[in-house]
Amino acid sequence: MNQKVRQVIAEHAQLPADLPPLEDQTNLYEVGMASRASVNMMLALESVFEIEFPDSMLNRAVFESIAAISEAVEELLG
Repeated sequence: MNQKVRQVIAEHAQLPADLPPLEDQTNLYEVGMASRASVNMMLALESVFEIEFPDSMLNRAVFESIAAISEAVEELLG
């Protein structure tokens, strides 16, 4: 799953191309992800994993790192 999350981030987070490889705990907002890109990434995650993020998960903390995103997706997949 972590690899799929990384792929979605690479395709939709609009991060600078010159970034070194991301660690699971790297804060995506601190390395350049804009709010609009996080929405695009969330929609892509919903499509790829066939899930829907509930309103309670629509906050910056859920989408700030690969680890946080993976944890949220795992929770939604049950």
